[in-house]
Amino acid sequence: MPERPLTTVSQMIAAGLAPSGDAARLEQVAAGFRIRMTPAMRAAVQTDGPADPVAAQFVPDPRELITRPEELADPIGDEAHSPVPGLTHRYPDRAILHITRSCEVYCRFCFRREVVGDEGTLPAREIDAALAHIAATPAIREVILTGGDPLVLSARRIAAVMARLDGIAHVDLVRIHTRIPVVAPGRIDPAMLAALRPARLTVWLVLHSNHANELTPDACAALARLADAGIPLLSQTVLLRGVNADADTLADLFRALIRNRVKPYYLHHCDLARGTGHFRTSITEGQEIMARLRGRISGTCLPQYVLDLPGGHGKVPLDPGHAQQVAPGRWLIRDWRGKTHDYRDPDA
Repeated sequence: MPERPLTTVSQMIAAGLAPSGDAARLEQVAAGFRIRMTPAMRAAVQTDGPADPVAAQFVPDPRELITRPEELADPIGDEAHSPVPGLTHRYPDRAILHITRSCEVYCRFCFRREVVGDEGTLPAREIDAALAHIAATPAIREVILTGGDPLVLSARRIAAVMARLDGIAHVDLVRIHTRIPVVAPGRIDPAMLAALRPARLTVWLVLHSNHANELTPDACAALARLADAGIPLLSQTVLLRGVNADADTLADLFRALIRNRVKPYYLHHCDLARGTGHFRTSITEGQEIMARLRGRISGTCLPQYVLDLPGGHGKVPLDPGHAQQVAPGRWLIRDWRGKTHDYRDPDA
């Protein structure tokens, strides 16, 4: 019988991933934020307990019950730029289509942790409304499929959405943000590969991966299938204390990604999602890690270190041209429109 995902506190404890003494507090965590860890990720854990860098991403932690004053239910402002349900239109030339709220894993640091798992697939009428908005907005050249994780859907559903986007003449590119090739690599099968190759549109896939241990042989094989099918691959990583917040660990990850034909794209500063303070580094820490990476690994391996500004103001590179520290823990961040925002670094 195939292994099943771990979806409860008791299963996590039985698997040796969480201490039994924390059961009551972990049930409180589970009441607020979904639990799900695939067999592939359980197999990637190399040491028992939540301190393992893979386990730390998926095993609930009592520290998630601590909500700091600066933490937000919608930390990147999805709702502030949502013209219709399921669509975020933050930049003129691209829009995000939240085609599902489901994932194969639920990351403990997720910036959409308030909503993932609650709604399932976007209803047909809301997909229609989102696609109608895209069709009526010629400035939109790129559509980003996210969620949740879009590749939890069947190949048939993915192909149907692709076909409808393919019919919107001003859309050139679809970008898919997913963890599936790593956390459920068997889903990258011939049917899914065919669905990801529409007649006209160019499709890019952006893999979310945070540690080299996630890149199991099965994950590497899934990435090879995607690359061999002609689908360009990028990656995004979240900077996480206790998982990857040092130059050596990130260098190992970025080199492993490049070996698998995946170009590191973004290194995200951890967002201000509720209950994630134990994962968050300071901006200064992140900048120092990036400085240590430059020269140690090639430019092809280096992602851009970015902050998704609270309030829906978009991603900003955390470099001197965009981020200026004016006092301990206080930054002035300049967004893509040239507006300046005050950002208080809660870990300073």
